[in-house]
Amino acid sequence: MSLFLGKIHYWLYNKIIWYEKIEMDIIKWAQEKELPVGTWVQDINEKHGPPLGSEPLEQLIDTSNIHGWLQERIESAELRQAAIVTQVLNRSIDYKNDLTEIYKNQGRGAAGDYKGETSVPEDVFNALNDYILEGMPCDRVNEIVSSSDNEFVWKSAICLHTPYWKKVEGNVNNFYELREAWVKAFVEELNPDFIYKRSADNTHSISRK
Repeated sequence: MSLFLGKIHYWLYNKIIWYEKIEMDIIKWAQEKELPVGTWVQDINEKHGPPLGSEPLEQLIDTSNIHGWLQERIESAELRQAAIVTQVLNRSIDYKNDLTEIYKNQGRGAAGDYKGETSVPEDVFNALNDYILEGMPCDRVNEIVSSSDNEFVWKSAICLHTPYWKKVEGNVNNFYELREAWVKAFVEELNPDFIYKRSADNTHSISRK
């Protein structure tokens, strides 16, 4: 079965797995807070499908519809995470600080997993793109604005996340705040010589300090 799969499919699968790790960390945290997360998870999984778990891609994927299968898994992961975050924040907006720490810790963990080169800002962007979930490659979300040895700038041409958050009656701004914390932690852990910034117009930069 693996003969039907290419590097890009494993790349996307790994990005989904990393995304699901945040979900699992939120669930664990919610259990410790004695929130009714068991009920939430059961309802969310019934509506949007369960996480992939730890099975190898070749044992899970529908090789007759590889693109469609991966797209569905991305949508499922996005909807579950949007739903669980929304449930938590509906219970108390004060929990956002705890969620932010979960995202930061996961960003640092992803940075620790990365083994490639990070000597210039574009290297860091490429590393980020190995972990952050931003639809399928054909969606072409990010547009490069400029690249130099001191700064890499890109802009988000479209937002793929708003429909998922609307579907679960959540606020997509929460997603962007939490993901910004994840990215900042990732960049700073990956190479302390660089910093990440996001502007109001969804322009992003990784620059040398």
